[in-house]
Amino acid sequence: MSLEEHKRYLVENYAIPKIEILRGKGTKLWDTEGNEYLDFTSGIAVTNIGHSHSEWVKAISEQSKVLTHCSNLYSIPEQVRLAKRLVERIGPGKLIFCNSGAEANEGMIKLSRMVADQSEDSERNEIIVAKNAFHGRTMGALSATASSKYRNGFEPLLPGFRFADYNDLNAFESAITHNTRAIMIESIQGEGGIHMASKEFLRKLEKFCNERNLLLLMDEVQAGIGRTGEFLGFQHAGIQPSAIAMAKGLGGGFPIGAIWISEKWAGAFKPGSHGTTFGGSPLACSAAHSVLDVMEKEHLIQKAAELGNYLKGKLVEFIAKYPKLIIEVRGRGLMLGLVMIENPSTAINQMRQKGLLVVGAAGNSIRFLPPLTVEKKEIDHALCVVEEVLGNLQSDFPL
Repeated sequence: MSLEEHKRYLVENYAIPKIEILRGKGTKLWDTEGNEYLDFTSGIAVTNIGHSHSEWVKAISEQSKVLTHCSNLYSIPEQVRLAKRLVERIGPGKLIFCNSGAEANEGMIKLSRMVADQSEDSERNEIIVAKNAFHGRTMGALSATASSKYRNGFEPLLPGFRFADYNDLNAFESAITHNTRAIMIESIQGEGGIHMASKEFLRKLEKFCNERNLLLLMDEVQAGIGRTGEFLGFQHAGIQPSAIAMAKGLGGGFPIGAIWISEKWAGAFKPGSHGTTFGGSPLACSAAHSVLDVMEKEHLIQKAAELGNYLKGKLVEFIAKYPKLIIEVRGRGLMLGLVMIENPSTAINQMRQKGLLVVGAAGNSIRFLPPLTVEKKEIDHALCVVEEVLGNLQSDFPL
């Protein structure tokens, strides 16, 4: 196959890629020409235990020989056990499984609408979401995403969403009306440029919701599953949401999404009100079990916190060295953003050419999302590449 055939046979909803990836192992990827890359994208926060981890491969291989799919018309032991493990990590509640982050967020939106429908005031169905957020590309999740970059061409979107400034308590409080049913928020805005919700902000939102009987819906699709140094990104604030969307890192590369719903609201969905053909299949749940097993055995959440602090500290040092290029460093754990003054595409391309894969985000940010299995020497190698590229770019500026 070639990139020319890629262009011929695939719809161009993505830009034509620069390289063809053939295989991966641990933190490394190789293209069809044999070039090796240090992967600091993790498939955009998906391969949290690295590529082709031996335990993950063994788990899905063994399960594929037994049962891959049977539908949710029947009880699936792997699914029940996974739900139990997630409840034990999050708190009392119940799970719905699906296939992706967008579907998980869509499910939380439907939960909010279902709660409204079952109340005495069914028109009280609006959801307040943050500006600069990204919740997915289905019509519901897209309606909860304010950026015109994603919305253009798809209007009319679903009504019932109001937008407020992220991390602005007054803006969210002012947006609450008699029609408000829920608040939906990311603990860290990934696509939005690695903006972190403060502990005070999250705690105040929880207080608003408790006082006014609103649902607090947490989108942990990118920040979840150990990436921030906690199992879920909001947990550093000590709050308890009404529902949580998870995906990406949960399957380690196999598609799976999940919605945890607190005991208070878990009864809103009735038989037939929501469903999925593939969600929570035996194979998907076996992949997720292996991810959780590896995270526990290798202490990856603690490792993400420790190595994240190290990587962030080194990136912060670049601000003083390259003041013509860098504004700040944002994020927590191994979910970090290097914020550039100009569009970072040149820097990202040069890093790729030197064997380091990173991914951009809004606001001229470069995201660093290595697998949680990354080693310190690999971080040091990545930092050398970043510094070399920054040095080359800064040399282009006149004194």
